[in-house]
Amino acid sequence: MEHGNLFMVQGIIFLGAAVLAVVISHRLGLGSVAGYLLAGIAIGPMGFALIDQIEDVRRFAELGVVFLLFVIGLELEPKRLWSMRMRLLTLGLAQVAGSIALIVLAAWAFGIDYKTGIVAGMALALSSTALALQPLTERGGLQTQGGQAAFSILLFQDLAVIPMLALLPLLGVAGAQASGSSHGIGFALGVIAATLLGGHFLVRPVFRHIARTRQREIFTAFALLLVLGIAFGFEEAGLSMALGTFLAGVLLAESEYRHEIEAVIEPFKGLLLGLFFISVGMSVDFGLLRTRPLMIAGLILALFVLKGTVLWIIARVARLPAGERPLFIVLLAQGGEFAFVLLGLGVARGALPAAAAEALTLAVALSMLATPFVLLAYDRWLVPHLAPIDAPTAHETPVAATVIVAGLGRMGQVVARLLHGSGIEPTILDDDPDHVEQSRRFGFRVFYGDATRLDLLEAAGAASADLIVLALDDPDATTQLARKVRQHFPNLKIIARAHDMRHMFTLRDLGVDFIERETFQSALALGEMVLATASGSARQAHRAVRTFAEHDREVVAKLYAVHRQEPDAHVLVSNELRDQLARTLREDEDVTRSVRTVAAPKSEN
Repeated sequence: MEHGNLFMVQGIIFLGAAVLAVVISHRLGLGSVAGYLLAGIAIGPMGFALIDQIEDVRRFAELGVVFLLFVIGLELEPKRLWSMRMRLLTLGLAQVAGSIALIVLAAWAFGIDYKTGIVAGMALALSSTALALQPLTERGGLQTQGGQAAFSILLFQDLAVIPMLALLPLLGVAGAQASGSSHGIGFALGVIAATLLGGHFLVRPVFRHIARTRQREIFTAFALLLVLGIAFGFEEAGLSMALGTFLAGVLLAESEYRHEIEAVIEPFKGLLLGLFFISVGMSVDFGLLRTRPLMIAGLILALFVLKGTVLWIIARVARLPAGERPLFIVLLAQGGEFAFVLLGLGVARGALPAAAAEALTLAVALSMLATPFVLLAYDRWLVPHLAPIDAPTAHETPVAATVIVAGLGRMGQVVARLLHGSGIEPTILDDDPDHVEQSRRFGFRVFYGDATRLDLLEAAGAASADLIVLALDDPDATTQLARKVRQHFPNLKIIARAHDMRHMFTLRDLGVDFIERETFQSALALGEMVLATASGSARQAHRAVRTFAEHDREVVAKLYAVHRQEPDAHVLVSNELRDQLARTLREDEDVTRSVRTVAAPKSEN
């Protein structure tokens, strides 16, 4: 079979297995991760053997974790990362060091060489970032104390991979001879420096120039190039690809292009992350499980017990809420994807026997496979008995209204300035890079992107926002955006700018909560100024404008009642109301003259 056809067949197998397994898994209440793992088992060597190149698939699938860490970095601004430094060091170091120490002691108790124990301890101390963050994000748990503690530990584990990789050669047969050279260390430092400097000084100007072209596919191409390029550089330097892209994401977290980047990366992240879990399922060697089931079962049990003990102690010392501790332990007790890397390099460096590496690899893979089922048991049997005694009450956690402003034109700028001056910081979306750049200089929280796109709205937080202001210049785009918001975010209140009365009726049909015609208030103010100058009476002009505004509200109400059912009546009602306004203004003028006539003699006396 030709290479191109083989690639297409494999793609069809992966996509078909993923869709089928995930749909079935969701029907059974197991979640998407379990579906991907089961799909990998089904198409792998231990299943129907539809795919046999596991290592090639796994290398490509690791990009899923890379994209996941990049997106997480985008959501974590440097100030927030700096505020986490103590939790990162204390919780992360305690978990990694404590797990390694217990595993080394357990290995020593069974008479295993200390070098093998250290390598096994480093590999097993790590947890699966993807497997932990996926369900934590789906449950909205990243903002809880337990979720933040879990994220801190996972981030520290990614950082800890670097010294672990550096330590492996020292534990191998070559000893210090295999240790990193000054050239290798210098190259690694150069890659890190290039990422930090490039992310801070170069990437944003490039995104700005690309945004001016209005070619979204080029924007997507550069975002992918950025992630893959940084991942490749860190891998060549012997560092963690995920760590490199995480740093890049953090550097771009304060960028005006953050939401647009997240929106274009999200589909690739989801597919590659699914492929990663499929590759884990494919790597499960049931042959070894059949020949030595007790040993594998003992390794998995020891892994959960030893790491679970360390995590339980950390949860107690850190005073995590009692209701959050079980999930915290379940999500971090399994093995992780970097264990496969460490175990493989351990064998290559002579620091770990091949037989031990095979057994540990199988134990890690099965522990990852078991985690979704453990989560299912947790949801069904443990959660109903967990009393939320530590959960803060509503009055203890006041939350300010979250406002999204779509469009930074003439009206959007006024709304944004008014909100900003009143202490409310809205999230502003605009597709003009020059507007975005200029407004950010004045302290506005503006992000580049087309507000009518659903993925960008989701990235901007529309699901959790309180209201959205539609201030786009294009009436058709405003209508399209209102329709999407009402369909996908029904709880989000909409305040919209209407082009004219007909546009206002269209928006009202879509269920928009509050509508303002874009020139109506300014026309009233201008009309009052003209009338006051022409008549010589500012009071009469003000009264006439107030009468007109009240009349207009009546016109709008009556015209809206007939604009759909009786098109001909629309003109008839409009003419009738126009004549009514003329009579009202004449009557008002007659009353004013009468008052003046009565008041004139009194003033002469």
